Amino acid sequence: MPVIGSPDIVDVHLSSRLNLLGVLECASRVLCERLEFDADTSDQVILAVVEAGTNAIIHGHGRDPGKIVDVRFESWPDRIEITVQDRGRGFDPAAVGTDIITEDRFLAQKGRGIFIMRACMDQVDFRIDANGTCCRLVKRRAASAAGAEPASGTEAPRPG
Repeated sequence: MPVIGSPDIVDVHLSSRLNLLGVLECASRVLCERLEFDADTSDQVILAVVEAGTNAIIHGHGRDPGKIVDVRFESWPDRIEITVQDRGRGFDPAAVGTDIITEDRFLAQKGRGIFIMRACMDQVDFRIDANGTCCRLVKRRAASAAGAEPASGTEAPRPG
């Protein structure tokens, strides 16, 4: 029996092959269902996880199937946290533009991934070091679904 406050953990290790991204999609969907995320929230998590996996495979590993992408899913009572780790040389997240609808970028075929992840998730962080790039994605459950108290400054509904 898990200790209260400890997450359920699922680790996935993928060869850097784009045709394996469906594994991340399936794992994401199952864990979102367990957390009782609604369909829209589940789709956001899935999209962000697949995008992070795609970035690791293409940009981190150059599609080298001999290199492994490590993905960890942590299901907490109030959120899901996903880390996607590659062994690539990394990048400067600050150098990636956040405005994808400028005239020079609007029709570009790439450069939307980080924007999409940030739009879909509550938190997106990158850690780049000698071991590669680690992308951390966090999506919180709605307060009512997590059994959490209302946020400060709000009142709970009163029985009618």
